[in-house]
Amino acid sequence: MKNLFSHKVLFLLLFSTLLLTSCNSDDDSPVSSNTSKKVVFKAVTSSDANVGMVVYGYDTSLTTASSLSGTTWNSSEIVVPANAYVASIVMNGVGASASSTLKVQIYVDGVLKKEATSTGKALSATVQYNLQ
Repeated sequence: MKNLFSHKVLFLLLFSTLLLTSCNSDDDSPVSSNTSKKVVFKAVTSSDANVGMVVYGYDTSLTTASSLSGTTWNSSEIVVPANAYVASIVMNGVGASASSTLKVQIYVDGVLKKEATSTGKALSATVQYNLQ
């Protein structure tokens, strides 16, 4: 029970950090466009780990899913308006060993734009991608 509580606290801390960080332009920023974008969020863990909870979306339009399980997770495709600034995903999971991994990814119009990986028993990965 204490382990679950510490994961929730870690997740909330990381999510708060995500919301408070500025949206600096990425080195691989796309050329600004006047069209909506199709965004998909994905996650995969090593075979000895499980996904747990995720917050994903764009700007302030965020979705939370909890009590997840398994080694993979995909969001449904989200049509993001042309004036959206940033796509974000924060996911946590639980690994069995110090070498367990969790990778989160953001795809825009079918192309992988950004990813991050977490390693350890308490897994938490965060990615933001500038849409402008």
